[in-house]
Amino acid sequence: MGPLRRLMALLTSAILVAAVFPAAVAAVDYPRNETVYTSGTMWGPPGDFNPIKDWDYATGTLGLLYEPLFIYNPLTDKFTPWLAKSGSWTGAKEYTLKLRPGITWSDGQDLTAADVVYTVNLGKLASVPYSTLFNFLQSATAVDALTVKFTFSKALYQEWSNFLYTRAIVPEHVWKGRSETDVMGNNPDPVGSGPYELLTFDQQKVVWQRDDAWWGKTGLGLTMKPKYVIDLVNSSNNVTLGLMLQGGIDLSNNFLPGIASIASGIGGYGIQTYYPKAPFMLSANTAWLATNDNKKPLSDKVFRRALAEAIDVNKIVTNVYGNIVKAADPTGLLPTWSKYTDPAVVKKYGYKYNPTDAKNILKAAGYKLGSDGYFRNKDGSKIDLEIIVPNGWTDWMASIQSIAQSAKKAGIRIHTAFPDYNARTDKIQKGNFDLAIVNDAQMANTPWAYYNWMFRQPIQKVQNAGNVGRYKNTYLWALVQQLDATSTSNITAMKSIISKIQTIQLRDLPIIPLWYNGVWSQASNAVWTNWPAAATGSPHYVPCTWRGYWNMGAVLMLAELKLK
Repeated sequence: MGPLRRLMALLTSAILVAAVFPAAVAAVDYPRNETVYTSGTMWGPPGDFNPIKDWDYATGTLGLLYEPLFIYNPLTDKFTPWLAKSGSWTGAKEYTLKLRPGITWSDGQDLTAADVVYTVNLGKLASVPYSTLFNFLQSATAVDALTVKFTFSKALYQEWSNFLYTRAIVPEHVWKGRSETDVMGNNPDPVGSGPYELLTFDQQKVVWQRDDAWWGKTGLGLTMKPKYVIDLVNSSNNVTLGLMLQGGIDLSNNFLPGIASIASGIGGYGIQTYYPKAPFMLSANTAWLATNDNKKPLSDKVFRRALAEAIDVNKIVTNVYGNIVKAADPTGLLPTWSKYTDPAVVKKYGYKYNPTDAKNILKAAGYKLGSDGYFRNKDGSKIDLEIIVPNGWTDWMASIQSIAQSAKKAGIRIHTAFPDYNARTDKIQKGNFDLAIVNDAQMANTPWAYYNWMFRQPIQKVQNAGNVGRYKNTYLWALVQQLDATSTSNITAMKSIISKIQTIQLRDLPIIPLWYNGVWSQASNAVWTNWPAAATGSPHYVPCTWRGYWNMGAVLMLAELKLK
């Protein structure tokens, strides 16, 4: 069967599969010309509406319901004041924030400096993801109703700039008095400040309804065009594709098989991507192979080196993705950060696919090749590694099957497993895995965020903020902190520190970069048009609903959509 016939067979299959899931769309309940359907983050029932739990909240909790102080557009590398009217360093260790006047919560109460102070002070709780803020923040003080002064023991410019657009402000009058357990628990009746309120949710979707009293209509001059935004739970990439082809989803942030041909116009479905031709997608994150440093032989950096050379990434890029992704640089830094890659370090410590070399590395290190063609541990015990990805993530499922096949040529036995998304996340956060594909560190305003996620210390029982492989290196972590304390305008100093980080990273390979994931973004023009795109005259935002992306400009696209 030729490529075109295979694609047409795929399209037909996807439509038929999607047709058996009519409840997933439930369009009859909401006027189609007032509703935008999205999909791409939730692979199980909605987790929660607590923005503090940034790994678990339902899509839209941050960005639609709760809001940050600033939003950041990675396409322009610019911060835009949002809840904040302004913010600046007013001293070597002092930052002053001014809030916009007239901001109210959805229950009608004013959003004030006290809410900002309360939210920031939640970081004093150890389980709160931004608790590291208080490693350098001494105090947050409300000077008046609209002014907050932050005093620091040391100025960590990069972490602070990241905090300003990645963290939601919550209402003190609703949250005050909650225990640490409650702060990190459920938030069933959320009161936010954003353009949408939670209307309802069930096992298959979350429904957001526009708040027509939203402060941003006057404060920002923005009106969100859809009355409803409905985010659908994913059952599989093929089902999502079928729903898109039927016009049941307006914006999909899933990987969709055959999208290169579909976006090029085959079938006349009116589906567009950010770029009209290869690579079609913006680059969003690096897909890494996380290795569990608490398990043998993965705790051996020599074994990890051999493993890195046993993976044929180009085969994944070509066969799984059809070249809509690119193989990652050995450092894993996104293309937008390429200026921070030290070519001398890469030349000295980098790696490439070479199964023969991988075998030689293992033999030299004392691993024995058995009669079955697979290496054994130095004590003679069997090596049988399991690699996991979420069930339904068809691109990743195919990718780890490719990894297992190429590793076999190097004598490394790997078998694949596909737990559901929540089970997979629980395994990697608690360290109950061997190998896993992860891509949690997303686009950001600085590479510090990437290294902070990769090498996060200290190691905790549940690692929900990075370093899921539990790699320990106090010197490397100190370098990450040094980078944090460097002004983002001092590129020379940043490069010097990052070069040292990359040297250790490539020598030890605690996590192995594989490929650059795209911002999987497919928009249907069946009902709504004027989606963000690279074309001149189109809105230039990242068209993505993943956690942390609404606040990177995606919320603005809702104000610029047009009905067909």
